[in-house]
Amino acid sequence: MTQQVKISQKNNTFLRKNQWWKYALSLLIIVIYLLPIYAVIMMAFKSPQDLSSRLSMPKELYLGSFEKALDSGNLLNALKNTAIITIGVILIEVIAGCMAAYPLARNHAKFNKFVMNVVLSMMMVPALSIVVGMYSLLVSLHGISTYWGIILVTAAFGLPLSIFLYRNFITAIPESLDEAAAIDGASTLQTFFHVILPQLAPVTVSVIIMKGIGAWNEFAFSLYVLQKSKMYNITLTIKQFFSETSTDLNAAAAGALIAILPTIIVYLVLQKYFVQGTLDSAVKG
Repeated sequence: MTQQVKISQKNNTFLRKNQWWKYALSLLIIVIYLLPIYAVIMMAFKSPQDLSSRLSMPKELYLGSFEKALDSGNLLNALKNTAIITIGVILIEVIAGCMAAYPLARNHAKFNKFVMNVVLSMMMVPALSIVVGMYSLLVSLHGISTYWGIILVTAAFGLPLSIFLYRNFITAIPESLDEAAAIDGASTLQTFFHVILPQLAPVTVSVIIMKGIGAWNEFAFSLYVLQKSKMYNITLTIKQFFSETSTDLNAAAAGALIAILPTIIVYLVLQKYFVQGTLDSAVKG
């Protein structure tokens, strides 16, 4: 028994030595992701007169860039607009996503498989490839510089992934639960809301985080749809610090730092459910 344990320990040590490159690659990926965030933090707390490297520590703690970002950039109004847009997108993604996924997961007809293939194929279409048609439609519907215009556009391009995640998760839920509810006299809607929906919490958190962050950071469609300055979201507001004549990196970094704080807080609070829901949606079904 002792000899088997020693052999097992030697094998584990051998595997760890031969897999060092995986740890090195992981460390490299972490550095690549964290380096821009580190640069933003350094620039946000540096004085504009501090011309040292953007990766070096500030010579003195300077908070003037945050004041400038909040005042000249109208950042608080942008945060309000972004919050409204993000909440609207999340509501559509969650409600429409789970309700569309339920019949796709439970009905095994060939037509449903065709519909699912169409949904998946929509994920392959570059969103900006149809920006001209989208813009023309919104102009005719008077949706330019409106909340509902940017909310519908953002949610429409995010729905295929939401449906895919919900459908995979619902497929893993035993159909016997639906049958038991039907025997008790429950309708399809009652079965969905009282039996299926309460079990969708993990994947719902995943959808909220992924689609919420996507809507919070949305720039491409906002550039076309949100043309009035009072309707600018956070990304368009930060863009104002960059122009052909002048660039204020410090104020832009301060504004970006303020903008990412809400998303970091939400992710830290929901991290446990996000990981569980993402894994279940990807593996099951």
